[in-house]
Amino acid sequence: MKILFLNGPNLNLLGQREPAVYGRTTLAEIEARVRKRAAEVTAAIEFRQTNLEGELINWIQGAKGAFDVIVLNAAAYTHTSVALRDAVAAVGVPTIEIHLSNTHAREEFRHKSLIAPVCRGQIAGFGAMSYVLAVDAAINLG
Repeated sequence: MKILFLNGPNLNLLGQREPAVYGRTTLAEIEARVRKRAAEVTAAIEFRQTNLEGELINWIQGAKGAFDVIVLNAAAYTHTSVALRDAVAAVGVPTIEIHLSNTHAREEFRHKSLIAPVCRGQIAGFGAMSYVLAVDAAINLG
């Protein structure tokens, strides 16, 4: 099982950005937790972050045939990017949408995900644990 974790804009600032909302755990610490869980279930992980929408799209397109599952935290692009939604739909790689915070308990503009309708499922509101839960969800898709 090969799982591609994609992280969108501002997630490189985790640990220092709005800790009351996103916690104090850094993206590197989250990646370490994901790798630990993946090793326990013998899954291969690739972990990437970018602030660029086009780079996320290129990575999604490149996942076809290379990965079994995509785990996508599109961050703010979740609510704005038709292009990301179309890329997920086009490649046909099962995709899990994840968020650190419960987007439905936040500002109204965060309640609507443009990518959710083309994803297999959504994990939100469990902080860094959302990522670890995504490993298990991905394994269960395979």
